[in-house]
Amino acid sequence: MSLDDRVRVTDVAVLSDDWNRLEKVTFDYRRSDGATQTLTREVYHVDDGATVLLYDVARRTVVLVKQFRLPMHLREGRGYMIEAPAGLVGNASPEARIKAEVEEEAGYRVKTVTKIFEAVMMPGCAGHRVHFFVAPYTPSDKVSAGGGMVVEGEDIEVIEVEFEEALAMVERGAIVDAKTILLLQHARIGLFGNATAGGR
Repeated sequence: MSLDDRVRVTDVAVLSDDWNRLEKVTFDYRRSDGATQTLTREVYHVDDGATVLLYDVARRTVVLVKQFRLPMHLREGRGYMIEAPAGLVGNASPEARIKAEVEEEAGYRVKTVTKIFEAVMMPGCAGHRVHFFVAPYTPSDKVSAGGGMVVEGEDIEVIEVEFEEALAMVERGAIVDAKTILLLQHARIGLFGNATAGGR
């Protein structure tokens, strides 16, 4: 039995269609025991995104950004998040978009990016897929101060940090962004060898 055979959408109501579209979807779901259950879920439609970790193996550094995130401010009163540069893909290729995004946010013009995987971050409420990249950089790749796009409300601080310190920031809860943690863990395994937080 295919998944499509088990799901029948009966109603879609648009709750909001401003920054992104939020829908209330009602559907009949045939359970594995054969019973049919009517369910309602809210689905947030967000364009796919891309994120990148800039890394310098020789100096053992990475580039991150710090910016305000309203949902975290409302939840915890701690709205400033340390993250890897990222953005929505839109109509561009993920590679082209992330190169432009890292220059806008962090001020680095990187020559090459390498895709490492894709991930769906919150499948229970959004089909949003993130393309993950890594890119080597050097100080000479810095072409501007970065800071993001004022017209989009961005006010971004660029942070260059030692890789071991970035791992330690994850351990002590200073970095809680999932995409950034995934990139740092990939870097620990595949880019910086057997690095551990705090140099242990």
